[in-house]
Amino acid sequence: MAEEPKTENTNPEETSELVPAGKVSTWLTENGFDNEALPVDTSKVELIKVEAEFLIPIATALYAYGFNYLQCQGAYDLGPGKELVSFYHLIKVSDDADRPEEVRLKVFLPRNNPKVPSVYWIWKAADWQERESYDMYGIVYEGHPNLKRLLMPEDWIGWPLRKDYISPDFYELQDAY
Repeated sequence: MAEEPKTENTNPEETSELVPAGKVSTWLTENGFDNEALPVDTSKVELIKVEAEFLIPIATALYAYGFNYLQCQGAYDLGPGKELVSFYHLIKVSDDADRPEEVRLKVFLPRNNPKVPSVYWIWKAADWQERESYDMYGIVYEGHPNLKRLLMPEDWIGWPLRKDYISPDFYELQDAY
């Protein structure tokens, strides 16, 4: 019997293989929170895929479980025509740990209507980070208290870090004096 050729998948998020659930994903599942384990990253941080509608209940549960610090919130584009991703790197900060426990949540969003609830009300550190993700990728963080452009002018059209963004062919030069 001929062996099927193996294809190497360079994007671990597109793999169809079953990934063993990590400690946090297992705890979430045991407590009734729907999630999907993703392959750990190169730093061995557990990655968990969460649906947008379950982000707030899961984030609240993780906060209660001890993940009291949002180290980073950001976003990235999987490519033209593909999904946008909003991610949350959480840390369990405690005095008795030599190395804090870490987990990263990822929410995959449709390109044409990327909306996800804001975690600002759980971790205040999300304030400007969600605004930057909105400004660069157009992800709407519903419930954010001040969601407006942070880096680009208010009248800027488009989302500059999307991989299908086309730069305008003009640049307005302002008088420096």
